[in-house]
Amino acid sequence: MSLEESLSKVVLRHEELSARLAEEAGGGDEFIKMSREYAELSPIVEAISELRNSELELTDLNEMIAAEDDAKMRQLAEAERDDLAERLPALQQRVKVLLIPRDETDGRNAILEIRAGTGGDEAALFAADLLRMYQRYAEQRRWRVEVMNISENDIGGVKEVQVMISGSDVFSRLKFESGVHRVQRVPVTESGGRIHTSAATVAVLPEAEEVDITIDEKDLRIDTFRASGAGGQHVNKTDSAVRITHIPTGVIVSQQDEKSQHKNRAKAMKILMARLYDDERRQRDEERAESRKSQVGSGDRSERIRTYNFPQGRLTDHRINHTLYKLDDIVTGGALDDVIDPLIAEDQAARLAELE
Repeated sequence: MSLEESLSKVVLRHEELSARLAEEAGGGDEFIKMSREYAELSPIVEAISELRNSELELTDLNEMIAAEDDAKMRQLAEAERDDLAERLPALQQRVKVLLIPRDETDGRNAILEIRAGTGGDEAALFAADLLRMYQRYAEQRRWRVEVMNISENDIGGVKEVQVMISGSDVFSRLKFESGVHRVQRVPVTESGGRIHTSAATVAVLPEAEEVDITIDEKDLRIDTFRASGAGGQHVNKTDSAVRITHIPTGVIVSQQDEKSQHKNRAKAMKILMARLYDDERRQRDEERAESRKSQVGSGDRSERIRTYNFPQGRLTDHRINHTLYKLDDIVTGGALDDVIDPLIAEDQAARLAELE
């Protein structure tokens, strides 16, 4: 299908939805579904209209220039034509990007999981640094951050943490953060000044909705136990901590940060649903993800995606060979967009190539 055919198809569908919505009385699942599709198509139709109007205007200007006898008027028309011709490629690219099928999970909240990997205490300290980086980034984008579960060591490091991040298009911005993050620096615990290499694993899961996945109660084993934590921080005298095992897949989720067993169970179920939904989504998209693995990465949590080299102030994303020398700004969250934007652009380019 040519680009023009794709554009016409979108415009016709938008007009059809507009007519059907005008006829409907409102309410009901079908009405809501059509309203959502209409709202999603509206920005694309507006961009198509702007592009087509610009193309018509360019044609009119060329005809005017060819027929104009007055040199001054022709010069003005030529300047206007040149300016429009310069802007046209950007309009065409915008329309193409808007035509890319939107991932159904892009607009969702996300559960961010960080686990210290190889490197002992230094890996846990790096995991804590990553947590602060994402918290500051979320704060700048006015997202809400809720720490759902955290396991810390006694020097301020994080062994494991799950965080719910809520806001506009959270998953679309963070989904390429999944993988192994490697750090090279002199640990605070190193007296000899030697550079150590350690790692932490990040997983970003789209928040699952009840319609996404069905969990049968008989497939769950739920154990309760007494919560404990560093320095007695989370210790209590009741069996409020919850461990849920999804028997068919072997996925295990533990939750103990709340004093209420009911709240811990609710949080654990939210994480479990997100993990199962993410696994199901990955299996469904495996073929498509494989075709783009060399571009942006598969999202495999075992894949080394990034190196943070503190002595050189350098961050390298290995998936697209993108290097930046402003590590301090990145780890404070202020320049994280400079890492994320090229990944999104690369993904868009790969998906555009699939459409053409």
